[in-house]
Amino acid sequence: MLLTGRTRPMGTLALMTTLMATMFAALPAHSENRIDTQRPDAPELAAYGSHEVGTRPLTLTNPDQVNVLALDPSVDAPDPLPTHDRELVVQMWYPSYPGATGSKTLRAFLRDPTIEVDLHGQATLWAAPVINSEPFPLVIVSHGYPGNRFLLSHLAENIASKGYVVASIDHTDSTYRTQAAFGSTLRNRSLDQIFVLEEMTRLNADPASFLHGLIDTDNTAVIGYSMGGYGAVITAGGGVTAAAVDFPFSPPHGTLGIHQSGSDSHNNLPDPRIKTAIAFAPWGRNTGFWDAETLQGVQIPMLFVAGSEDDVSLYEGGVRDIWKESINIDRALLTFEHANHNAAAPYPAPAESYAFSQQLGFAPFGHYADAVWDTVRMNNIAQHFTTAWLDRYLKSDIDKQAYLELIEDSNDGVYATNDDGSFAEEHTYWKGFEARSAKGLMFEWMMAGESAE
Repeated sequence: MLLTGRTRPMGTLALMTTLMATMFAALPAHSENRIDTQRPDAPELAAYGSHEVGTRPLTLTNPDQVNVLALDPSVDAPDPLPTHDRELVVQMWYPSYPGATGSKTLRAFLRDPTIEVDLHGQATLWAAPVINSEPFPLVIVSHGYPGNRFLLSHLAENIASKGYVVASIDHTDSTYRTQAAFGSTLRNRSLDQIFVLEEMTRLNADPASFLHGLIDTDNTAVIGYSMGGYGAVITAGGGVTAAAVDFPFSPPHGTLGIHQSGSDSHNNLPDPRIKTAIAFAPWGRNTGFWDAETLQGVQIPMLFVAGSEDDVSLYEGGVRDIWKESINIDRALLTFEHANHNAAAPYPAPAESYAFSQQLGFAPFGHYADAVWDTVRMNNIAQHFTTAWLDRYLKSDIDKQAYLELIEDSNDGVYATNDDGSFAEEHTYWKGFEARSAKGLMFEWMMAGESAE
């Protein structure tokens, strides 16, 4: 340090304090960990709706479920199979009364389960639900492996503001803090989704429940990411292959057979209350859990969302094949070009995830972020298309179909206006996207009965 007549050496502590203050002042304010950010280029339907939002957790217990973790594959199957009461924590988001006061901060564990962080959004904890003249459709949300009920919270509170009740599940044996044998996840994902639907129906009819009269469970959607998407495909009617039941990492003693295509148990799906599903990066086709024959069992309209460079569920040979082979339904595929497995589903990486984790051996950041796409940008696009899809299939809002009938490659869209600002005849740009903002995306349709060439 060069000294002049007007300066004098600083003490070591004072110098370090000054340098640290200068360094942190130059950094962006990551610590808020916001899940509700709307970029200026967010597409139209990403905007929050007219409802204020409340949120609270529920603990639900599914009695007498097969305890996969108690099964030993090295010995004969016990008779009867061991059972336990399967406890699930479910986070609810719902339209609430205007002006509710209280905390808008959620406490969530990271991919490193020793770290708990604050997530800031627009939903008020414990706010009273609004009493509407008509009940709201239900959306069941299902996270990845591992994950937790907050992983898609950016989407949950966004769609709740538009007149939906959202139930996001902590899947036991599959959260950051309870991660256990993969076989439990394979068996329980779809079972958890159906159980939560049953519980929402029960609580909606219970005068003592805060959900009483709030939910139209006859109009339900399932949204799943990765293993949640695997569960959504099963719940939609896509039974697994016979070979999958006996895979080494499947639950022991054939207990995945409950989801086998053609089995009596699986033939009961989909539940008629579930009208549609959205699957982000659904896992399973890449490892032979489905094939072209078993995916013919999918019976409800589905939107699939994927990154073209997905190295977990795969794109070609994975998500794209599920979309192609579910030939008995109308289905769409939204592709983020060059994105990996995290395309659009997880909320933005919290500031606390940037540091190297001794527990994991890597920085948790990569569990949330993408190497190419900005997460908030992907979240906004997911909010836009999810809104259009749910409004179309749960609320029968035919006007939303215009947001889903698009030129396939966004890069080919032409943005053209007349002198009065109206769109010109040659305008083919994606509806709801501002000029120059629909880039790097594909949106493709196949109708029921249509197969890939």
